[in-house]
Amino acid sequence: MSCETMSPEHYEPIACPESFDPNDLLELARMRMPFGKYAGRLLIDLPEPYVVWLAGKGFPAGKLGRMLSTIHEIKVNGLEFLFDPLR
Repeated sequence: MSCETMSPEHYEPIACPESFDPNDLLELARMRMPFGKYAGRLLIDLPEPYVVWLAGKGFPAGKLGRMLSTIHEIKVNGLEFLFDPLR
């Protein structure tokens, strides 16, 4: 299936980012927080207020920052159910 999907005719097509890999979601579900108050906890199990606080402080550079940014987007948009089959 193509990453591009068609929306209703009055909308433009929506395309997924070129860098999206479905395996990223699996890796995200298995990655643990390496530092801080929640060290050792799965990223998907971090409390939303903590992730929002981190977003305000700025995520770290690199892969961990990208993963935390993704967690932030999922949590603040109420999409945590996406992780249910991965638990």
